[in-house]
Amino acid sequence: MNRIIKINVLAANIENAKELVEAAEGNIYIGVLVKNFSSIDIAVNEVNKLQNLKIPVSVGLGAGDPTQWEKVVAVATKTKPAHVNQVFPAAGYTISALKAVHSEATLVNALVQPGGIPGKVSMLTGPISKNFKEFISCEAVAALFQESHIKSVKFYPIGGDKHLDEVAAMVKASVAAGIKIFEPTGGITLDSVESVVKTCLENGAEIVIPHIYTAMVDKKTGLTDPQVVKKLLTRLHAI
Repeated sequence: MNRIIKINVLAANIENAKELVEAAEGNIYIGVLVKNFSSIDIAVNEVNKLQNLKIPVSVGLGAGDPTQWEKVVAVATKTKPAHVNQVFPAAGYTISALKAVHSEATLVNALVQPGGIPGKVSMLTGPISKNFKEFISCEAVAALFQESHIKSVKFYPIGGDKHLDEVAAMVKASVAAGIKIFEPTGGITLDSVESVVKTCLENGAEIVIPHIYTAMVDKKTGLTDPQVVKKLLTRLHAI
């Protein structure tokens, strides 16, 4: 099996982003969280600056905030980024919107939440549906992913490595449905990331993209350290 491991991280500025991409040898997405921008145009401008420097951008919500889903679509369709984070109810819509602007190459994930029970998750991650705490089988959710042409599962929040049995169940169901990209996120640390990635790979995922945000940021400088990124990827590729 040809395995691919990338990481999704934040950069303090464009120079930091350039350093991170170089350190990661391309195995990275730089997150741009639309919630942090006061307008769509300002977010679009930031994404364009990065992409003009060949930096692979991941347009995200911001802490999985479902109220940002339309802003994500607007920014993504104007910039055609490498990667997009989306809540499950809006993922199919986002894929169609990107297709309409000839951006089929953009990878769109869909956010599902662990249910506290292995084999059960919630895809009720939209601004209204989030108020309902109902969980269904991983197999049913994977079938919905398949029907909606969603190619990547974003599993959030994972809580470090507290939900590995739930991760394993969702990965297995996804792979069985032909969905082989898995993006664990939410509370992953530099200590827990290896066990998370290993769990994904052992259960059949072929592309694993852990999101490691605050754990990678130097609290004094606000920068994500390129050397930390390089060492982390070396460890992950050795799994």
